[in-house]
Amino acid sequence: MDVSPHLRVGLLDGFVLHRGVDGRETVVDGLPRCAQRLIAYLSLCGRPARAAVAGQLWPDVPESHAHGSLRSALWRVQKVAPGLVDSSGGALGLAGGVRVDAREFKDWAQGVLDPTAAVDGSSWPHPGLDGELLPGWYDDWVLLERERLRQLRLHVLEALSARLLSAGRYGEAVQAAYAAVRAEPLRESAHRAVVGAHLTEGNVVEAVRAYRTFRELLARELSVTPSKQMEQLIARAQPVRAEHTTGVPTQRLPHDLAGPELRSEVTAHFTHRGRR
Repeated sequence: MDVSPHLRVGLLDGFVLHRGVDGRETVVDGLPRCAQRLIAYLSLCGRPARAAVAGQLWPDVPESHAHGSLRSALWRVQKVAPGLVDSSGGALGLAGGVRVDAREFKDWAQGVLDPTAAVDGSSWPHPGLDGELLPGWYDDWVLLERERLRQLRLHVLEALSARLLSAGRYGEAVQAAYAAVRAEPLRESAHRAVVGAHLTEGNVVEAVRAYRTFRELLARELSVTPSKQMEQLIARAQPVRAEHTTGVPTQRLPHDLAGPELRSEVTAHFTHRGRR
């Protein structure tokens, strides 16, 4: 009996196979590592030819041995989860209806990156945002997909922050930007998303504080300074100017929002920019 529509493969935060029965999900046990690797590879790579699968999963053995290992893995999968793998036409792939969490996350991410799609609040945050692809697996094909997924996650968080800002959902936009920073603390575009979110919401002090934190982090970890893009962005933190007799514009911050040290730093930062 084909039970593939009731099967779900989990790859984020570790391999797991779920079977749905009467509206409830149970974990499918008894899959050896060779079967798990086969399912994971097909989950990520679509529908490759049998020879390609054998070569990727068993690259260090003779071709005949690799094909034998593939046949053994297919038999084990069919025994534990019948209907999961479709082996017709000389190619291998997951049967129609089998869900894969990494695929679902990618589909959601593409929707966020599509500028014509509406922002759906019910889908944020997505559970896949915090999951690492197959942690502890070091096959080349896993490492490549893991990095690709990490980069997709970062771009999605930054894009989501911008789209939430445009929809006036400032709190969610700030959270999305900080999620990108948590995922990659040294990524400047993530910190620019944080600064930009604070500025758009009108929180000048928060924007300057976030900028200062990033600047200190770069100096400490890499001995470099923020890019011109960041400097141009933080220059927007001048909503109010007061002209002194010298003609140099200075920044005025609410005293109940900024401590003396931060007020002094902001004033010095923009006074210096005015003299250049």
